[in-house]
Amino acid sequence: MATGLKRRLLLAAMGGTALSTAAVGSGWAKDYGPGVTDSEIKLGTTSPYSGPASAYGVYGQAQTAYFNMINDLGGINGRKVNLISLDNGYNPPKALEQTRKLVEDENVLFIAGFLGTAPNTSVQKYLNGKKVPNLFLTSGADRFNDPKNTPWIVPLYPTYVGQGEIFARFILTRHPAARIGVLYINDDLGKDFLLGLKKGLGDKAKTMIVREVSNELTDPSVDSQIIDLKGAGADTLVQFTTSKFAAQGIRKAYDLGWRPVVHILASVSAAIGGTLIPAGAERSKGIVTARWEKQPTDSTTINDPDVVDYVKFAKKYMPNLNIEDNTAVPGYINSFMIARVLKACGDNLTRDNVLKQATSLKDVVAPMLLPGITLTNSPDDYLAFHAMQLCQFDGEKFVSLGDVIRLDVARK
Repeated sequence: MATGLKRRLLLAAMGGTALSTAAVGSGWAKDYGPGVTDSEIKLGTTSPYSGPASAYGVYGQAQTAYFNMINDLGGINGRKVNLISLDNGYNPPKALEQTRKLVEDENVLFIAGFLGTAPNTSVQKYLNGKKVPNLFLTSGADRFNDPKNTPWIVPLYPTYVGQGEIFARFILTRHPAARIGVLYINDDLGKDFLLGLKKGLGDKAKTMIVREVSNELTDPSVDSQIIDLKGAGADTLVQFTTSKFAAQGIRKAYDLGWRPVVHILASVSAAIGGTLIPAGAERSKGIVTARWEKQPTDSTTINDPDVVDYVKFAKKYMPNLNIEDNTAVPGYINSFMIARVLKACGDNLTRDNVLKQATSLKDVVAPMLLPGITLTNSPDDYLAFHAMQLCQFDGEKFVSLGDVIRLDVARK
């Protein structure tokens, strides 16, 4: 790797601050929690490397790859990061079993937050009871932003309820007489999205939503649900489900000759490479979603320094990655934020200090976020994302549908 790129990635990974021990103050007394020595910081995470949601395993691969890069660049404050990433199969009991192993057998400092509402729900009570941080988990379920009752669980993702409200406002503006059919996955993810949609529609929800049907993660397909929604007379299709079922729904609707006036896809399943291309670019044309991350192949941002660095990172550390699969991007951002927290901890690498640093973010600019989106939270409110943007797939890429939308404004 060229020296210039090394330096840029190093500075980007640490938010523009060098990694030397001297940079954090040689006078600080050392205070170590579990898994920390003068040369190592041991972290743990799990990911769905197998099972029905294995496409999301790319997220875990991105976490591992990121810390491989950090270690190649010298580590954090002179310490290498040893990230142990185990398979959870997107199965809640297995996620809990593997997390127990990481905490009790591997003795990790904390959990490097993983992807998925159901798996994270399964470990929430256990980790909070053990006072082990689950740092920057990727789920927008409102249940994870609860500093009073579960202070050791720190989310990063924009809330599903907030996204649902923004989608509702879009439908009311674009198609005020819409007859809405909703497909949602039967867990906290799908239910929170649906709750947000109904909140955004207000009193009109009862008349505008003509049918809502659910699917289970173990279902072989959602063909019957799509047929049901079309048969109910819906002219607007909203899919709050995971990538596999989103792609199936797009294909089935198109093959039925159903051309919804508005077709909305949850952000969690709106990856071009992971959902839209497998469903068919022509079938997916016109789909609307919310975003806050840059797409590595988007011609409007492809030359941005953070995108250039991400692509170089992916080529070196994730050579088998389909660069159009944006599933790796939140894993990359998650790891950037964790590295930033570890750097800020200096030699006080305790679980208490990790939690303190992770819940006092102020206008943090993370790589691969859209311009104007920064991360801020507090000990009283862990919600770090406060804005996002609506966009529409034109058959090749997502095109902005306007300026960045403030979530607090959307909720007024």
